[in-house]
Amino acid sequence: MLSICKLTKDATPDQLKAAGLGDHYANHEHALFYHDAAGNPWTATYIAAKGDPIADLYEDIAAEEKARATYQWIINMSDDPDLNDSLRFLREREIIHSQRFREAVEIIKEDQNRKKIF
Repeated sequence: MLSICKLTKDATPDQLKAAGLGDHYANHEHALFYHDAAGNPWTATYIAAKGDPIADLYEDIAAEEKARATYQWIINMSDDPDLNDSLRFLREREIIHSQRFREAVEIIKEDQNRKKIF
């Protein structure tokens, strides 16, 4: 979201309208309003939790990888070096998150396979 703020903070209403953001400006001015690239608002239905730690971690891994891909695609479309630096940082952060979740899956699997004596 920080990158969005950087790009739009000084934009005039006319510039926002020309960029296809007139509806957003009319409803939210320069405020953040979470929605996808098609304008669909964020909803809690995007959060999937099964209650099984391995299934939930794989869901988290998938979310991190989707975010990584999205950042890469935005970088591919952008010619702004400052924006791309921010996006590269965010992309790399998603990679690290994914790696940590993968490590957590392995730790849980090892624990599940360990014989437990009470």
